[in-house]
Amino acid sequence: MYTEKSVSPWEGEDLPGERRPKHNVSDDSPEPMVEAEPFTTYFDEKIPIPEDETHSWFSFRKLWAFTGPGFLMSIAYLDPGNIESDLQSGSVAGFKLLWVLLTATIIGLLLQRLAARLGVVTGLHLAEMCNRQYPKVPRIILWLMVELAIIGSDMQEVIGSAIALNLLSAGVIPLWGGVLITIIDTFFFLFLDKYGLRKLEAFFGFLITIMAVTFGYEYVRVSPNQGELLKGMFFPYCKGCGSPQLEQAVGIVGAVIMPHNMYLHSALVKSRDINRSNKKEIREANKYYFIESSIALFISFLINVFVVAVFAEAFYGKTNQEVFYECLNTSSPQSDLFPNNTDPLKVDIFKGGVVLGCFFGAPALYIWAVGILAAGQSSTMTGTYSGQFVMEGFLNLKWSRFARVFLTRSIAITPTLLVAIFQDVEHLTGMNDFLNVLQSLQLPFALIPVLTFTSLPSVMSEFANGLGWKIAGGILILIVCSINIYFVVVYVSALGHIAYYVGAAVLSVAYLCFVAYLTWLCLVALGLSFLQCGRTYNLGLTGCPELFLLHNMENENSASPR
Repeated sequence: MYTEKSVSPWEGEDLPGERRPKHNVSDDSPEPMVEAEPFTTYFDEKIPIPEDETHSWFSFRKLWAFTGPGFLMSIAYLDPGNIESDLQSGSVAGFKLLWVLLTATIIGLLLQRLAARLGVVTGLHLAEMCNRQYPKVPRIILWLMVELAIIGSDMQEVIGSAIALNLLSAGVIPLWGGVLITIIDTFFFLFLDKYGLRKLEAFFGFLITIMAVTFGYEYVRVSPNQGELLKGMFFPYCKGCGSPQLEQAVGIVGAVIMPHNMYLHSALVKSRDINRSNKKEIREANKYYFIESSIALFISFLINVFVVAVFAEAFYGKTNQEVFYECLNTSSPQSDLFPNNTDPLKVDIFKGGVVLGCFFGAPALYIWAVGILAAGQSSTMTGTYSGQFVMEGFLNLKWSRFARVFLTRSIAITPTLLVAIFQDVEHLTGMNDFLNVLQSLQLPFALIPVLTFTSLPSVMSEFANGLGWKIAGGILILIVCSINIYFVVVYVSALGHIAYYVGAAVLSVAYLCFVAYLTWLCLVALGLSFLQCGRTYNLGLTGCPELFLLHNMENENSASPR
């Protein structure tokens, strides 16, 4: 229960099957008290937005009040899977794929904008909207797909944290021990929000700062060629590139744009006190959230560039033999990780730390490990929040924080722990390829719904996507999904076993049928009314008035009590 300062979005209407919020309207009660709000978020407070009549167009005070959700969202762009994609990009293609990273980040920002607008305008996040809009069977399938993406992301974060702890302890903490430690510290960090939402957001900001400082140190220590860096960033070319570089480019897009992040961001924006019966406040919130998200993703982009540039400058074109002898000369205990042959160097987040230690000294290794640990811990917490929002939204099922973390962390840790115990670090980091494929497959189940709902005037009123955004959004989603499907095909074809091909073919039929169903509904929402039939008539609440529609908003200039 929390004090709701803004006007309830469904005041005056009963939600079918749910208890309507009841307000204390006694004279001595300055604010209404919400006794039972459906789909409450993790956060038990709402941040008030200050009035600033002096600066009507832009106010730093208001920007500061809105700052937080975008930075939590940006952590998904800095998880261990992204860091590994960055270092592999640098070692495989040098600076040549930086423009792909820049393009993927810009596309991610535009898609995150849609997710944030959905939460701001409707007061419902993406999972809640899916729950109300889609029939039961598609809704359950969507939930399962998103849960798979969250679990896959969680496994990557566990792997990253375990490797970081192993590197920091010089091997004293085994990989399986690091996996177990992540269980304990996750519970500890998640209870920080009991001290207030702003303190929690500040803690996430602190972890992002740690990543910026640690990976920034590596950048300064290696001193990349700035001319080559800028050339690779702003000139879309890849001279002399072949299949490995193409696959790496595809992997960058898959690592940057993550499905569960759409659900997370659309929910986080609900943590600000916005009167959604006032169009001016909604426009203002959309503007400041977009500015904040742009700043957050710019910072995350710089951190990713640090990693790419370090490995591009120091290790692009290096062979296993060169690294082997360098590590041998520095008496590194991990020199046997690199075979004594002339094959191109292949690195992951574990080997990346080792080679940095061999070439630039022990401080480079330990600082690298601290950055990876910060990436793993921060993304673990945001992943847990994503899981909570998704479960509450799709199922209207409210689990305690402990139960939610215990379930997802158990599912994520069990296979990771088994690999860590019975296999070596090569197999553990090798799981990242499979997990990237798993998350790539789930991407349409976030991008298609968010474009569908933000294009419906009956849901978004005048804030619905215009023709330009509909076309651009559709093209972007088509490109991103096609790139990720190509990544999956390349991965499956490399498995080299007929059983895998048969299994993939069977699953592909079911998968493509469901994607086609979601695409059909999306096309109806985008305005292709000739496709409309059956249940699509109700898409957009045409026949479902239980959602608060924005057609009957208060006068735009009406003041809202705070």
